[in-house]
Amino acid sequence: MAGILGIYLFDERWDVYNFGVFGLMALQHRGQETVGLEVVGKSRGKVEGEGLVDQVLANNKAAGHICLGAVSPYPASNGEIQPIKLSENVSVAIDGKILKIEGYQWDSMLSYEGNLRRAFKGESVEDLKEFFSRCRGGFSYIALNGKPEMVAGRGDLGVKPLVLGKMGFEGGIVASESCVMDIIGERVPISPAENIEPGETRIFTPLSAHAERLRNCNKRAHCSFEYVYLARPDSYINEIPVYRVRRRIGEILAEEGSVEADVVIGVPETAIPFAMAYSNSTGIPVEKGFELTGRRVRSAMKPNQIERLKGVQLKLNVISEAVRGKRVILIDDSVVRGNTLANIVYLMKEKGAKEIHVRIGSPHIVSHCPFGVEVPPEDELIGRHLPEDKIAEVVGADSFRYLSIEGFVEATGLKFEDLCLGCFDGNYPEV
Repeated sequence: MAGILGIYLFDERWDVYNFGVFGLMALQHRGQETVGLEVVGKSRGKVEGEGLVDQVLANNKAAGHICLGAVSPYPASNGEIQPIKLSENVSVAIDGKILKIEGYQWDSMLSYEGNLRRAFKGESVEDLKEFFSRCRGGFSYIALNGKPEMVAGRGDLGVKPLVLGKMGFEGGIVASESCVMDIIGERVPISPAENIEPGETRIFTPLSAHAERLRNCNKRAHCSFEYVYLARPDSYINEIPVYRVRRRIGEILAEEGSVEADVVIGVPETAIPFAMAYSNSTGIPVEKGFELTGRRVRSAMKPNQIERLKGVQLKLNVISEAVRGKRVILIDDSVVRGNTLANIVYLMKEKGAKEIHVRIGSPHIVSHCPFGVEVPPEDELIGRHLPEDKIAEVVGADSFRYLSIEGFVEATGLKFEDLCLGCFDGNYPEV
């Protein structure tokens, strides 16, 4: 997974760098390990590093009117940070994963990036279109050549999102989520984000911008985890408001897993809309149960268990007055290994919670994702190996309940066949 951004302004008098920084800050939740921003104008330069956007980009500068950037949850791969080089003059930022390329034999001895470079030939817009028309998997992409021209689009399954915002006649912005347009739009008028369809590409040249369809799409498989966890609640994913989905998840959790309790508490920050809607549906008051310390850190995306536990311990301090002597409904967005949830339950009981009933705003995760979502190996997935009553014992809760797959699909408003539910049922779309 990654957050990707491309800004193409037609007038060379624009300075795009700060727009790129603001846009990547809006996507910071999609990756907190590395950040890269390539800027093109009269010259071409890239600022990159490990860390958060404001740490890496704030004290640096690159001049130009076009930029390509990405944030990633992965440490630098072979010393490479997105955007990566496809050739001397072509860079690309990819969200998700390309699994195979028609007409190319994948070489297991090469890195992922090395295979992409070997498979790509040329540097023109036509070369980029031909390359991405042969790619299969769950991905979206933004590529920039040396002309400079920009090509952006989605794979034909539509697993990973991509949206377009227009800066009047001055240019366009392409990003993983629509919240980018809102953030940059505070500083310059931008039209509402437009969904880029699966199999579609947007092409920007110094003289024009237009859409083309690279492939016909017979099957759609939008990523379910975008709605549960990955996307910001103020974004629209596939033209569906994420906040509305999360509110509906909370309502369905209340229908499927009601229990007598004194207070509802959501684990910050993703599960807060779940908890609010659960409270409204049941009449059980919702409370703020945690105080956040330091920056917003997505501890579930940290690369190892020590950092995940440290992230929870530093991030969340239980508010004693909210839980002492009370029966608590604790709502979280997902549970993967169960370690961090067990730590949260322990901290709440240490502060005097009488009972803790855990409700999870997603179905159980049973399968590793081939499309780049950070799901650990299957032998580490607690939902794959234990029923709900045993999970309650392991994490120290008085009861435990997942959202059903049927309930999740209902919450999105999409059809079963239009979602990738592989992490919940093990059935991934063919590529």
